[in-house]
Amino acid sequence: MRDKDETGALRDLPIERVFWSLWSLVLLLKLAVAAKLPLFVDEAFYWQEGRHPAAAYSDLPGLTAWLARIGVELGGNHTLALRAPFLLIAALVPWLLARITAREFGERQGWIAGCFAILLPLSGTLGVLALPDAMMALATLLCLDAGARLLREVDARTAVELAAGLALGALSHYRFIAVIAVGFVVLLLLPEGRRALRDVRLIIAVAIGASAWAPLVAWNMDNADAGLRFQLVDRHPWSFHLDGLWFIAIQALLVTPALLLALALAGARGARAVSPVTRYFGLLGSLVVLGFFVLGFFADTERVSFHWPLPGFLALLPLLPGVLVAWPGWARVLTVAWAGATLLAMLGYYVAVSIPGLRAHSAGEKWYPSNFAGWDELARAVRARQRAMPPGTRIVADNFKVGAELGFALDDPRIAVLDHPINHKHGRAPQLQLWGLHSAGRGDWGVTPVLLVVGVTEVEYKNLLQRYHALCAMAGPLPPPQILNVDHGRQRFALFAFDGTTRAGECTTPAMAWVDAPVAGAKVGREFEVNGWAFKDGVGLARVEIMLDGRVVAQAGYGADRPGIREYWALPDGKYSSDPQHPKIGFSAKIALDAEPPGRHWLGLRLHGRDGSVEDWAEQPIEVKRR
Repeated sequence: MRDKDETGALRDLPIERVFWSLWSLVLLLKLAVAAKLPLFVDEAFYWQEGRHPAAAYSDLPGLTAWLARIGVELGGNHTLALRAPFLLIAALVPWLLARITAREFGERQGWIAGCFAILLPLSGTLGVLALPDAMMALATLLCLDAGARLLREVDARTAVELAAGLALGALSHYRFIAVIAVGFVVLLLLPEGRRALRDVRLIIAVAIGASAWAPLVAWNMDNADAGLRFQLVDRHPWSFHLDGLWFIAIQALLVTPALLLALALAGARGARAVSPVTRYFGLLGSLVVLGFFVLGFFADTERVSFHWPLPGFLALLPLLPGVLVAWPGWARVLTVAWAGATLLAMLGYYVAVSIPGLRAHSAGEKWYPSNFAGWDELARAVRARQRAMPPGTRIVADNFKVGAELGFALDDPRIAVLDHPINHKHGRAPQLQLWGLHSAGRGDWGVTPVLLVVGVTEVEYKNLLQRYHALCAMAGPLPPPQILNVDHGRQRFALFAFDGTTRAGECTTPAMAWVDAPVAGAKVGREFEVNGWAFKDGVGLARVEIMLDGRVVAQAGYGADRPGIREYWALPDGKYSSDPQHPKIGFSAKIALDAEPPGRHWLGLRLHGRDGSVEDWAEQPIEVKRR
């Protein structure tokens, strides 16, 4: 029989059936996306951690890696199997939230809150990637449920549930400390909470939860607090910056303005409510969200952080139906539709990332998904190059991203990695050291043939020449590279085949270049001029060819004076670019198009080194005008 009370936009629908239909549809969509979506770099590293079982790691407690290992052990070494445990955990979140809400506020409100747990884009997309947030969300709800129960009565079941939630959160991420700290403060603010905190069963539950931090504490004690220092000190500037406004704006975009407003009202009203449980939900959710909003003005802005406030939003969702019931019908419909559209847009983004043609089309955009892109193409190129090299050739990566992604693709968790700034920036350098996978370079390789795989675009262009010279210092003069340009070179790799013999001489690097005109995105006529500069340290360039859409369209004149370029490329040892042809490194060419249609085309360079190397430079988009 249908419940006819007036509690939401879906008041005339059998809401339980709506929930399960929505739950099934979104789960099927997520399964389809997860099966096709290329592996994200963090997922690859968690897979690698899972292949090196431990209680804790440099970047995280152990649970995420253990789940990743379970997935591939049961389902094989492919992305859907890796993500399957996380999809399963994420599928429990809306159901558990619905049960919590139904117990406290009624069955219908429970199903409505559960529907919004699915539609809220931050929670609706959980599990698509094998990341710790799915388990953190489940742990948050277990603690939330236990907290609501203990405000009425502390019993063995509640204590066990709280202990489980605290332990799962502790084994998931350092960030769960925020949920614990705010939850403790909220209990202290409530008379019922203070009473419960004196109960010995609750004290035992808290002690069990605290013990789950022991592996992480032990790891940090054994490794000079490297993980703790990275999470709480090294990655954050801890000085005020206005980028926090962007953090708030992104939350409004991802949560959707209508839903964010409704959740804010739910938190404000809940915090002033008479009911202890309602106040508990309102205070916990509001303080977690506001805390992360404030943190956004002082914390790390270089890495993804938009998912941080999710535990707070989950705590506010049980109060949401009580806010929406007072809204006019059109506002409720708008809230549902906007949230659903944003969820589909986020899943659609993952679909676009999975389609090579669409991803390549975005190569000229700021939102290009570099952490998803190029790994399959790189694995194919590495396999092909391996077959052409002597048996026993070792693969060495120049950074942890390449090492982990290649490791997953080749089912080899023991790929050694050179020292690289991003290994330290992402807190992975200590773990590579512990695994014995940090390679110092040629001194470690001996006479073994090595295929060195370098992620060129992992370094800012202004620092790229310096990185090449650092590679020379570690590996000796670099042989002619095989360049792999993915998505017009937006993702770019260099493969160096060392045959095991000692190479002598000056550092020889891949070529460096820049197109001064036309600039990226420029509109050009059927005839236009291309000019810029290019050089190759150690040997120099023999010639430069102009390419359009992957084919050569002109031979450039090379050797024009470009004073000041050499001095710009200063190295830490006080030296400069060592191309012997400086300053005669400029090029220019006149292009006359014939059959090319108007619209977007990709302009590139082919650089011929004096050592016989041939390197295709990254392409940039131009717009060819109609006649």
